[in-house]
Amino acid sequence: MAPSSDMMVVGDADMSKETTEPETNTSGTDNGTNDNNEKMVELLKAVYHNGLTALKMFFDEVAGQVLNQERYGPVFVFQVRDANKHVYACGFFLQELIAKFQSGKDPAQWLASFFFELMNQHGEGKGLPTPPSGEDETKALIDHTLVPHCIAAVREEFAPEQVHAGLGFVPENGPVFEAGFPSIKDGNNVCAVPLHVLITHHLLNRDPAEILIQGLQNIREQHGLDA
Repeated sequence: MAPSSDMMVVGDADMSKETTEPETNTSGTDNGTNDNNEKMVELLKAVYHNGLTALKMFFDEVAGQVLNQERYGPVFVFQVRDANKHVYACGFFLQELIAKFQSGKDPAQWLASFFFELMNQHGEGKGLPTPPSGEDETKALIDHTLVPHCIAAVREEFAPEQVHAGLGFVPENGPVFEAGFPSIKDGNNVCAVPLHVLITHHLLNRDPAEILIQGLQNIREQHGLDA
């Protein structure tokens, strides 16, 4: 599907450095900057604490750490252990956690659902995937894992509606995976997600197809169609 001006591009991310505790940068001399840093650390601590507390409502053994990503900013990786001592890990983005905790829509159940899904799919534990090393492994991950999974997932979600899905290129965002509805002729009918965003979700044990499915559901809502 050729990129067009009627395309919604979702997300922007890349994996970067890792820290296990939120830290304050005390090397700066600007009081305003220091105040902002301290507020951010307090926010990270609060979100981290809320995440642990929420998951402990469902699991006896919970641990976590904070990752720092150049594009996404802070990411929270939580680990839980099931009754058989198998460990499952999943990552969450700061802004989505804040939104969930402020929504009042049972954020604990939402957080736990990702781990229950991992347990259903991987009965003997599922740590974070090993990032691809080099161009060849990255290409193999895209070609043999991400693309087939995303194509199958979006087509299954919206069947029997025809969905066009595959790789594309957007000048402002680079390589993308795009999916859309050929039946929608006017306005936005395509959702495009940069490939590095899909890779990042995969490396956090999150289903990359969910971003596309949500984007396509938004398109259908914009056109007054049932998802």
